[in-house]
This record gives sequence, C-alpha cells and structure tokens, in this order.
Amino acid sequence: MEKKGLKFNTDTLLLILILSLYVIGFLLYPYLPEKVPSHWNIRGEVDGYTGKFNHILFMPTFTLGLFLLLKVVPKIDPRAENYKKFTGVYEGFKVVFVLFMWGIYIITLLAGLGYSLPVGKLVSIGVGVLFIFIGNYFGKIKHNYTFGIKTPWTLASEEVWNKTHRVSGPLWVIAGFLWIVSIFVSETIGFIVGMVSIFSVAIFGFVYSYIIYKKLYGQK
Repeated sequence: MEKKGLKFNTDTLLLILILSLYVIGFLLYPYLPEKVPSHWNIRGEVDGYTGKFNHILFMPTFTLGLFLLLKVVPKIDPRAENYKKFTGVYEGFKVVFVLFMWGIYIITLLAGLGYSLPVGKLVSIGVGVLFIFIGNYFGKIKHNYTFGIKTPWTLASEEVWNKTHRVSGPLWVIAGFLWIVSIFVSETIGFIVGMVSIFSVAIFGFVYSYIIYKKLYGQK
C-alpha cells in the first residue's frame, strides 16, 4: 500500500508541474512577441519561429500527452506484470522526463522574452542527462513491449532482452557523457557527436540482439 501511495503522490506532483506550464505560459503571454523562437540550428542560432499562442500551448500539451501515455502503458502492455519488477526505474524516468520538458519550456519562454541563453547547449546537456539516466538503469528494465530496446530478437526472447540491455546500458551512459562534454567544445561539434552517439548505440543494440539471438537459437 505504501508503494501505491508513493506512486500516486509522485504522479500528482508531476501532473501539477505539467499544469504549471500552462499557467506560466499564459502569465507570460502578454509579454511575448508575436513570433517566438522555436528552433535553433547546430550553431545555436535561431532559424525557426512560431506564433506565441501555439508556443505556449504546444509543449505543455505534448508533455501532458506523453505523461498520460506513460501512465497507461504499464496497464496495456502484454507484459504488464513485468513493470512491477522495475517500478522504481519507470517512475524515475517519468520524473526525469517531466523535469526535462519543464526545463526546455522555461528556457524557450525566456528566449522568447529576449534573454540571451545558450539554448542549444542547455538542451544538449538535458538530453545527455536523459541518456545517462536511462543507460544507468537499462539492466533493470524487464522484458516488455513498450519501454526499452525493442528489436525482433529482444521481443522474442527474454534472455536476449536481458543481455542486450545489460551490455547496452554502459554505452548509453558513455554516449550521454560524450554529448555533454563535447557541447562545451562547440555547439556544432556537440551536435555531431550527439547524433553519432545516438545512432551508434541504437545500431549496436539492434546488431547485438541479433547476434545473441542467433547464438542462443540459431541452431534450433
């Protein structure tokens, strides 16, 4: 019962945090220009704008939608029972995700108000932290159909799933650190290193799961 209470309180606080985005957006609405910066290139320069009404609504609504989806997934996943085995990791991911989106929203609002901020650098640091968090707990994520490294072979075998996540986890942590460190060299280099890191760990997980599956079941 205590775990359920903690989960309820955490979700309630996260929901309040998400709803506060709407409040902050509408409070700052009169002070925002008609066009608000919405996209930055790899050099950290603004290269895209959106209307201020769309801006204050889109990210809070996007965050709310994904948060509600994250709440529903453990109930509809065919391996729903396995979520109970890594509840702490899953709940922790929801917290980190909401805090990340909250931070990005505040940063973009401040940029819209005219504050000079290294938006690209701050976003990259946030993404790097997400990578580090996820990678650090990859080995604890149990077999399911929605959350984790999903390839035909990890979904087909719980053993392949476990091996792939244990080996891939440290690589995600390294990728996160590389992204954070490289962004301080230059935003262009940071972006390139970040993209290469993402694709590298994704491709590795795909290939590694196939190799392990073939070793375990190839002769059957």
